[in-house]
Amino acid sequence: MDKEMTMEELMSDFELKNFHKGEIVKGKVVSVKNDEIVVNIGHFADGIIPKNEISNDDEFDINSLSIDDIIYVMVLSGDDGDGNVLLSKKRADKEKTIENIERSFEENKLISVKIKEVIKGGLSCDANGVKVFMPASQCSIRKIENFNTLLGKSLDVKVIEFEKRNNKIVVSRRVVEETLAKEEKERIWNSIKSGEKRQGVVTKLVKFGAFVDIGGVNGLIHLNDMSWSRVNKPEDVVSVGDNVEVFVQEVDKSKGRISLSLKDILQNPWDNIKTKYKVNDVLDGVVSKFIKVGAFVEIEPGVEGFVHISEITDENISKPSDALEIGKKVKVKILDINSDENKIALSIKDAIEKSKEYMQYNDENEGFCLGELFKDFKFTNK
Repeated sequence: MDKEMTMEELMSDFELKNFHKGEIVKGKVVSVKNDEIVVNIGHFADGIIPKNEISNDDEFDINSLSIDDIIYVMVLSGDDGDGNVLLSKKRADKEKTIENIERSFEENKLISVKIKEVIKGGLSCDANGVKVFMPASQCSIRKIENFNTLLGKSLDVKVIEFEKRNNKIVVSRRVVEETLAKEEKERIWNSIKSGEKRQGVVTKLVKFGAFVDIGGVNGLIHLNDMSWSRVNKPEDVVSVGDNVEVFVQEVDKSKGRISLSLKDILQNPWDNIKTKYKVNDVLDGVVSKFIKVGAFVEIEPGVEGFVHISEITDENISKPSDALEIGKKVKVKILDINSDENKIALSIKDAIEKSKEYMQYNDENEGFCLGELFKDFKFTNK
């Protein structure tokens, strides 16, 4: 049988603590009732947290606390009238939150807040029982038309001002979004590789091409890379808002430039030119461009041939426009094909001569009877 302990021994085993008003101490939950929580804080009497001192959150569920849970409380008085110590959990939570906010401010860390109210100049927010202010200019990197749409939302924010003495805490969501956008942009830049295809959205048209957003960064499609055909202005091919598939030609991260191409998504029409055409073929084409020494004629979308000024006509002309018009349909004869350099030499005057020969051949053969046409053929009866 164990030796019976003396009162002196019992007292030495039980550590009695003296507390001061406003002190924050750690305690263990003894019981949870509808209107109060009983906490053991190592005092000769238990501490009591009345309902109105449990939490600043109106939606707090008292049943979320269980027996033996360890919580922080603030001492409000040494005696509630019944010999118990009067405690406050919500005030201790507030002090702890302020300490955490100060630490987050010093260590450049984020805190979580809940948007409570739209006030003059911005938003009133709650950080676990501590009121903080978010200026309108710090709510987002994007323009917010109606701040009421943010009410009730929980957001991660950065503390940009902290003055404990004046109880002034200012936070920013904009800084967080800027950091996230920068990190995302860096991730995208690191992921983009030359030679790959990407989905994008046309964001802007300029004189020399179109800008395309390919997931957070913009690349440029130059006019020359919009189509295998000649393009005079970007709106002939794309419009702002169009979803497009583009080919990444070059990535220059140091200069923040990405060169894109639309035409490289499609098959190069020059790839099978030699199988489709041969020298001396006469084709229909459209005059597409003038230069000082001749004219370009498009014989199919993306394929242009060059007609030297001496091959336009036998007449004496000083410039191509003396005999031709942009957009005019003409017949051309192929003089030479260099598919390796995407070049075709054409002649308009030779095409006209060949056409005349064809017409002359038809004229000379008019009036022939069937017997003359088939005189060299032998017919047999089976």
